[in-house]
Amino acid sequence: MIRLDNRLELCSRFVRCGSRVADIGTDHAYLPAYLCQRGICPSAVAADINPAPLKSGGLTVANEGLTDKIELRLSDGLAEIGEDEADDVVIAGMGGELILRIITAWNYSKNENKRFILQPMTRSEELIAGLDRGGFEIIGQDCCEAAGKCYTVICAGYSGKAPCGDPLFPYLGKLKPRENPLHARFVRNHIARLEKKAIGEPAFGELAARLRNQIE
Repeated sequence: MIRLDNRLELCSRFVRCGSRVADIGTDHAYLPAYLCQRGICPSAVAADINPAPLKSGGLTVANEGLTDKIELRLSDGLAEIGEDEADDVVIAGMGGELILRIITAWNYSKNENKRFILQPMTRSEELIAGLDRGGFEIIGQDCCEAAGKCYTVICAGYSGKAPCGDPLFPYLGKLKPRENPLHARFVRNHIARLEKKAIGEPAFGELAARLRNQIE
């Protein structure tokens, strides 16, 4: 049975039971294999832009006896994924700005039945802000620790809602830093980066102070 690290395991928690999943940037195809082995997903597409990761993914799929459930596909983001092939889309291990481009470039991203499970390695605030501007709603969000670092996972879907307008929202999303120590740790990382930027632009310092008030 496939075991996941904390980062991918947190992603798996947001995948809806019974959904068809597309894992974009799949690497070794561990996540779709995990989901199919446990009966969470009946089928999956494991996609990557490069042939080498797909080859590794193919070995995982074959070794786990999942060739009838997981299709490996060469795809630039979601370009080769059809509307009827995925209900839940996982995009993990990329920068927030790249994740946003992949979502907005997909013709079917505004289908309100779709869910996007997103794990940005960097610039989560840009991802959340872009989703908010585009009418996407943050349905759920959580954090985990993996390899000594703190990561966030965001579950989003299109709702057509008006943008939030709160300058803190891109940094907080659905996190509850006063209630959850990992959420607080993630927000403190934002604060540290903003305080560095404040050396040249005082407005970032004001934003950092407002975020600190959400923790203390």
